[in-house]
Amino acid sequence: QVQLVESGGGSVQAGGSLRLSCAASGYTVGDYCMGWFRQAPGKEREGVATINSIGQPGYVDSVKGRITISRDNAKNTLYLQIDSLKPEDTAMYYCAADGGARWRCLLQATQYIYWGQGAQVTISS
Repeated sequence: QVQLVESGGGSVQAGGSLRLSCAASGYTVGDYCMGWFRQAPGKEREGVATINSIGQPGYVDSVKGRITISRDNAKNTLYLQIDSLKPEDTAMYYCAADGGARWRCLLQATQYIYWGQGAQVTISS
């Protein structure tokens, strides 16, 4: 049974930094595509970052330069570092994992079959 558990969310002032973690069980981080998505109230879920099986990252244009996706295979954990936080970064952040694709990781929620419960990130100005 695959479980993805996010942590590290919270309330932060604009300009600060945050690191989200996604601990996986029943699934090996690094085997397939993984990603981070976010959903703000009243908006659709948005893909922000992906990482493929050889560690190549991909980012949505709106966050490039402020977000870094990484993983620790030994800890079986995926991370998302967000710097220079803005109020528009406020959202529920979800970790997602694919079960088939290794190389081409899309910023589309439909590619991913396993999801965490989400971590709330709230940025105040």
